[in-house]
Amino acid sequence: KKGETLLDTVNNILAMKVDMIVMRHANAGAPIFLSRHIPATIINAGDGAHEHPTQALLDAFTIRRHLAGDAGDLAGMQVTIVGDVLHSRVARSNVLLLDTLGADVTLVAPPTLLPVGVETWPCRVSYDLDEPLGKTDAVMMLRVQRERMSASYFPSEREYSRRYGLGADRMAQLPESSIVLHPGPM
Repeated sequence: KKGETLLDTVNNILAMKVDMIVMRHANAGAPIFLSRHIPATIINAGDGAHEHPTQALLDAFTIRRHLAGDAGDLAGMQVTIVGDVLHSRVARSNVLLLDTLGADVTLVAPPTLLPVGVETWPCRVSYDLDEPLGKTDAVMMLRVQRERMSASYFPSEREYSRRYGLGADRMAQLPESSIVLHPGPM
């Protein structure tokens, strides 16, 4: 806002001789750019519409704390991520992290809310929320990000809620020990 470029900011940071930077930036790839210009460790706290790794760390911590006990192991856990995957930085980061930690991830969304290339992600894809629920340890409900939409991605809110909402009937399908995560706002 003051007319500084990202490289101007880099030079200010270099002058402070910092060892680590936690960075959130509006442009995708900004943390990578910064890492190529300064000798400090960069932690990506979210970059544009690309990723949100710090939220994924919090989500993995929450799942471990509530479901994995003292072992803290996510290997073999079934995690279902539901909703607007196309516009979700959280979904992208969670798929990558949870897969790395050994969880089996399933994305559930209408085809219009899945990104191009999702078939290359380390997860399963389903269009039917009822299909994975009976074996889901943790379900993450993503909000519909209307502020990032310029077109209609589903017929109506009522139809979307009917097919992808987590009401009492679907909650009853979850194993008793399952947890539900939601990034907010509701």
